Amino acid sequence: MCKILGYGEDALTLWALKDRLSDILRALRDQTAPSDCLVFFRPSFGRRGGTGTAEFGEFDAILVTSKNVYLIESKWDAFRRWDVCARILLREAQKLRHQVFLWYLMHWNAKYLGDWESFMRDHNIKFQNQFGKKLAQAGRLLARNLEVILTRINEHSGKLKPENIKNVLLFFYNKEIKSSPPTRVTEGFELVSLDYSQALEKRLVVLEK
Repeated sequence: MCKILGYGEDALTLWALKDRLSDILRALRDQTAPSDCLVFFRPSFGRRGGTGTAEFGEFDAILVTSKNVYLIESKWDAFRRWDVCARILLREAQKLRHQVFLWYLMHWNAKYLGDWESFMRDHNIKFQNQFGKKLAQAGRLLARNLEVILTRINEHSGKLKPENIKNVLLFFYNKEIKSSPPTRVTEGFELVSLDYSQALEKRLVVLEK
């Protein structure tokens, strides 16, 4: 097998999901075995968001365990020493992404499989009233992507309650340059920090040796 190298936040996220998933679960106090998890890497729900549109952006990852769904935003130190008092506060569009996907998770169930138009009829008005955005339109790529991912999550974890949906800030730091995790993140997000110093080869992330 050839060596695969990457750079930056996306590569670190993939490395963490491949090689450090047990550490992530431990930090989240989730006893699910890594082999029993379902992971979506960079699931896309449209690059553009904003008022009036159905799209709401991309998560860096979604981690599904036997009981919980973790919606993950990743950040890294970019090879800079991170101030020990630093804080990371997400933009409003990023926070909205989590709220919108939580809504979809709470309202989707198997009876809508293959019938997104019924899902729209049942929920379109209350979705627009809550978010000022359009519900994903039947037949569009966004609706197809949502249907696949929502169905897989539903099959894996069964009926979910709002408290089973967790927001996570996954932060990558490098202790060799005296980088350290932030001390404050956006309210409602749980911080998980990973030292990536041992994953590097000349500033590149080793994804496959």
